[in-house]
Formats: sequence, structure tokens, C-alpha cells
Amino acid sequence: MLDVRENSVSLARWLKKVLRDPVVVQALRSAAAASIAYVIAVRLSPEPAPLTAPLTALLVVQVTLYATLKMSFRRVNAVVAGVLVAIVFSAVVGLSWWSLALIIVAALGVGHLVRAHEFTAEVAISAMLVLGVTAHGALAWARIVETLIGAVVGLGFNLVLAPPVWVEQAGASIENLARRLRQLMLRVGEEAAGDTPFHEAAARLHEARGLDHDISAVDEDLRQAEDSLRFNPRVREGLLHRVVLRTGLDTLEICTVVLRVLARTLTDLAKEREPEALFPPETGATVERLLSEIGDAVVSFAVLVTTSVSENAESAEERLSAELRQAAVTRDKLAQLLLEEVQRDARQWQLHGAVLTEVNRIIDEMDTEHRSRRLLEELDRHSQEQRERRPRLTRLRDRVRSTRRRGNRNTAGRRSS
Repeated sequence: MLDVRENSVSLARWLKKVLRDPVVVQALRSAAAASIAYVIAVRLSPEPAPLTAPLTALLVVQVTLYATLKMSFRRVNAVVAGVLVAIVFSAVVGLSWWSLALIIVAALGVGHLVRAHEFTAEVAISAMLVLGVTAHGALAWARIVETLIGAVVGLGFNLVLAPPVWVEQAGASIENLARRLRQLMLRVGEEAAGDTPFHEAAARLHEARGLDHDISAVDEDLRQAEDSLRFNPRVREGLLHRVVLRTGLDTLEICTVVLRVLARTLTDLAKEREPEALFPPETGATVERLLSEIGDAVVSFAVLVTTSVSENAESAEERLSAELRQAAVTRDKLAQLLLEEVQRDARQWQLHGAVLTEVNRIIDEMDTEHRSRRLLEELDRHSQEQRERRPRLTRLRDRVRSTRRRGNRNTAGRRSS
């Protein structure tokens, strides 16, 4: 009996995990929307097999509401443009090899003019399908009707069943990146404290360069999360969430670049000093401890960026501040040891100075005050772009907000009196 219950719990957890997977969610939503669009098109379209409607719904329904709106507009725009091009051409020329080539060129040109983007080829496809039949008027109407049905169903599907917000998945990706960064820092620190051959230091440099691929994967997850926050009725402060995550990833990317430079510096130092150790024992142990403390701070920074609950965010910020203070103390000790080393032996002094500069750069990037300034700058930049892009909407929104403030002040005044 206990085994059955444990198996049921495991199965429920597995189903919950599968249903939160973006690929599974996309497949289920697309299949349902396409089926509904086909059922509606069978009744409204004059075509016996109106497959354009489910095809449009299949292409329009995306994981996020923002992407659905964008895809709906572009696909309807492309199909209507292609049908109009075909109607114009069919009134002047018939179907032949040269007219087919001409209509394809014209349709692709129109697709770029109407900004169909990834649906530019759809303009030419619609034009060819309409031009290839005699009763072009009926087919043109059927294509437009089916496309509108598919677009409306796809859009309505996401409005009624709001798509999930993918912030949690993006946050997990950011934290995993931070942990991989920490593991590499620990390995680099261990080698700095020992007798590291040149080829081992070069291997760490290769690992640091490989983190670029991890950043690209995290960036894709973050883009999906950003899209899921746009126009989503379940999210109140979508802009703030997007800016927090994006600036957090930018900081981790800078730390990754600096770590790659640090690995390059240690590789050059290993090449210059081989077969000697990179640093004296005390200096090497200090480098190892400093990179370990910075690695812990990187993970705490990622937790702070991805934490949505205010109490957890406050504790994460306190832990990050404490770890950065400790890392700063160790950095100062390392600076003193490197200075003494350079005074005894001036060889490779540039590389010693580069090591200190690079670890200091990582500490500064994660500083809480630096991050606060960066967030305010990004929010101001977004607000400025919004004003420049939609000045009338911005003025209207400012008027509404000022009216609400005056109403709140008047209400508070009456209550106090």
C-alpha cells in the first residue's frame, strides 16, 4: 500500500514537471487551437477542407501572449497582402512560367514592404495558391476567412487560457549558470594554489571560453520569460521583473568574461614560470580562498536576482553583502602579498597586477550599490524609450495618474476632516 502511494506521488510529480515543460505546453496548446480552428472553419469557409485555419492557428499560438499577438498580426498581414497581389496579377495576366516567376518576385517584395518578417514567404505562397485557380475570387475570400479564423482562435486561446509565466525557468537557468561559474572559479583557485602545468591552465581557459554557450542558452530562456511578462494579465510589474532578470544576466556575463581573462592571465603566468609554481604558497592559498569567496558571492547574487518574495530577497541581499565584504578583505590581503612578491622579484609584475585587477572587477560588478544604480538607469531608459515611441499614450497615462493622485488626496483630506 505504501509503495502504491509513493508511486502515485512520483507519477504526479513527473506529470507536473512534464506539463511545465515549454515543449509539451507548446504542443498541447497548438494542437487544441488548431483543432478548434478547423471545426469553426468547416462551418464558415466555402472550402471542403479548410486547412488554412488550423495551419494559421498552429503558427499563431506561441508559448507567450506577446508572441501570439505579434505572430497573429504578421500572418494575417502576409496572407491578405498575398491575396491582393494575386487578384491584381490575375486581372492582367494568366498563369504561366513567367507570370509565376513575376508574381513570386512581386509578392516577396510586397512582403518586405508590409513588414511580414518571418511570414514573407507566406505572401508568395498565398499569391500562388490564388493565382493557380480560375475562380480566384472565391479562393481569395476563403483564404482570408480561414486565416482570420485561425488568428482569432489562436489569440482567443491565449486570452481565455492565459499562457504560463516562464520567470521561474529563467531564474533556474540563471542560478545554474552562477553555480557553473562558481565551480570553475574553485578549480582555477585550486590550480593557482598548487604547481600547475601550462597545459592544465590552458584547459581551464578552454572551460572559461565554453561558458559563452551557456550564456546563450540562458539568454534564450530569459527572452522567453520576458515575452511571457508582456501583456500578461497575471503580471502587475512586468517591466521591473524583466529589468531585474536582464541586468542580472548582464552582470553574470561580465563576470564570465572577466573570469575568462583571469584564466588567460594565469595561463600566461604558468607558461612564464614553468616548472615553478604560479605563486608562493601563502599567496596561492590566498588566491584560492578569494576565488572561493567570490564564487559563493556569485551564487548569492543569482539567488538575489531570481528571488521574488521580498523577505527572501532581503536575506539574500544581506548574505551577498557579507560575502562581498569578506572577499574585499581577502582581496586587500592578496594585494599586499602580491606587492611584496613584486618587490622581491619584478618578473611577471604585469600578470600579477592583472590578477588583482580582474578579481577586483568581479567584486565591483556584484556590489549592491552598483546594481541599484544600474537598475535605476535601465528603468529610466525604458521609460524614456516609451515616451519617445508613444508620446500620446504617455501623456494620456500621465493625466490618468495625476487625476488618480488628486482623487486620493481629496479622499484622504475628507477622511481626516
